[in-house]
Amino acid sequence: MASPFTILPDSTPAPPSVHPRPSWLRVRFFGGPNYQELKRIMRTLDLHTVCESARCPNMGECWEHGTATFMILGNICTRACGFCAVPSGKPLGPPDEQEPERVAEAVERMGLRYAVVTSVNRDDQPDGGAGIFARTIAEIRRRVPGCKVEVLIPDFRGDWAALETVIGARPDVLNHNMETVPRLYRRVRKGAEFERSLELLRRARTLAPDMPTKTGMMLGLGETHEEVLGAMRQIAAQGTHILTLGQYLQPTPEHLPIERYVHPDEFAEFKRLGEQMGFKHVEAGPLVRSSYHAFEQEESART
Repeated sequence: MASPFTILPDSTPAPPSVHPRPSWLRVRFFGGPNYQELKRIMRTLDLHTVCESARCPNMGECWEHGTATFMILGNICTRACGFCAVPSGKPLGPPDEQEPERVAEAVERMGLRYAVVTSVNRDDQPDGGAGIFARTIAEIRRRVPGCKVEVLIPDFRGDWAALETVIGARPDVLNHNMETVPRLYRRVRKGAEFERSLELLRRARTLAPDMPTKTGMMLGLGETHEEVLGAMRQIAAQGTHILTLGQYLQPTPEHLPIERYVHPDEFAEFKRLGEQMGFKHVEAGPLVRSSYHAFEQEESART
């Protein structure tokens, strides 16, 4: 799922366990007519966005510019990761078979030329929801032929047939977030394995060599500078095209604390070093999220 780490509004004090938020983490909220229209479309079609569920700091900006990340397979995640603002628990029922058509209708009504589709984890489903992903891609293509589609998928618990189902629908970009460094996986990303996620990226490159692959990590959870570079090298070794790096921000006091705020200069250094490692595009900064500037990232990966 898209990294659902959030930022608190400027009027809300930072959690007591961390220093006050630095100035570079203050966000201007956009709430104009495009934002309101997109919100109306989502509610009319009974759709979810990771922008809302994960309380993304860029939601106002992106929505005002007519872009959003659709979250399919419901809004209840079967995992309970320590960083994630999306509700977890037992989903109320099977995936909605009509959801792909409604997502495609929203894409058409919004006039999108680039759509991003992600999901909660659905470990209760035999294919992890891969079939719904594939149908959503197909429906968007059928209804809006010129629209490119990026998918941000879960690890499907290592079910590589499920991965093949998604790739068989030919998304324009396949994204799967690593989220953090190997040492922190058991604390941060419950139910996931660093090596399994690496293998997913590697298999995706083998199955579709011409399709850009992408991943993201959040910083500030206690990782060291060298651990970040080590994870970046392992990701680059899989042939991954696009890397996003952003600041972890604690959704609620019950979630993992922020260990530190990463300075923009350090993000800039990671971007420089990532490009040297061979990534075609590195998006790095405190407010960077997986789908932020996704259209521009895809274009860079294909040049």
